[in-house]
Amino acid sequence: MAARNTARKRAFQILFEADQRGESVQTVLADWVRHSRSDTRQPPVTEYTMELVEGYAQYADRIDDLIITYAVDWEIDRMPVVDRNILRLGAYELIWVDGTPDAVVIDEAVQLAKEFSTDDSPAFVNGLLARFKDLKPNLRREA
Repeated sequence: MAARNTARKRAFQILFEADQRGESVQTVLADWVRHSRSDTRQPPVTEYTMELVEGYAQYADRIDDLIITYAVDWEIDRMPVVDRNILRLGAYELIWVDGTPDAVVIDEAVQLAKEFSTDDSPAFVNGLLARFKDLKPNLRREA
């Protein structure tokens, strides 16, 4: 599904931009939507992109707690910004979105890490999201 792949990439870019700007993801999402409506060169923000960003925002604190808890030897604020936001998006979709198979979520996150981050990042992202997948039933209950 190329449309979902593109939606995930845009959602990641919105999370990344919000992190870099120190703004809420909702503010950056609104900026993206406004720009896409006023500038024909900007691609539209799809429903699935909005669903991912808004869903992440709903669970942001819980997702960061999970990353802090399970990212062995990594402090979240010292983690590469790209990796941190790929993990945030992947954790949200993996744990709280039922419509996408877990393997697809993890693979898409790994692909984002390959495209946008360091050589070590794909393995790191894969490992942490695989851990979340294994713990998923308990993580949903705790939320």
